[in-house]
Amino acid sequence: MSLPNIILPSWLRTVVSKLPSKPPRFILVTTLNSMLKRDLLPADMSLFAGRKFEIDVLDAGIKVRFSATQEKFTDTPFDGPPDLRLAANSVDFMRMILREEDPDTLFFNRKLQIEGDTELGLITKNLLDSVDWPINQWLFRRQGV
Repeated sequence: MSLPNIILPSWLRTVVSKLPSKPPRFILVTTLNSMLKRDLLPADMSLFAGRKFEIDVLDAGIKVRFSATQEKFTDTPFDGPPDLRLAANSVDFMRMILREEDPDTLFFNRKLQIEGDTELGLITKNLLDSVDWPINQWLFRRQGV
């Protein structure tokens, strides 16, 4: 199953970008911390402590900004530039999660933007590539694989 190359309509980006940022930030941080607790996210949090991140879903108009401590990710908002910004369209983030595309391929095809601290970007990219996303397990069970 391959995802179609769909870009969300610009009117949706206009509407969504005006919504509060707290709900998607809370959902992302809660999911990441849950994955940490269940050892699904093999992150060495000392590498992320004190760092600021931004995930930008370009076609959806969603920007999620969060931070990290030695123990977990936090949903505390921050001002100024992030240490690391990852940006892509929603379908490309989904392709990465579903393992249809790896972060390197998306980056070199200019579908994934990685900006900021180069070392932090490499650590994060390798972490994303190593995660066995729970959605994959759910999909494979539903398909009988």
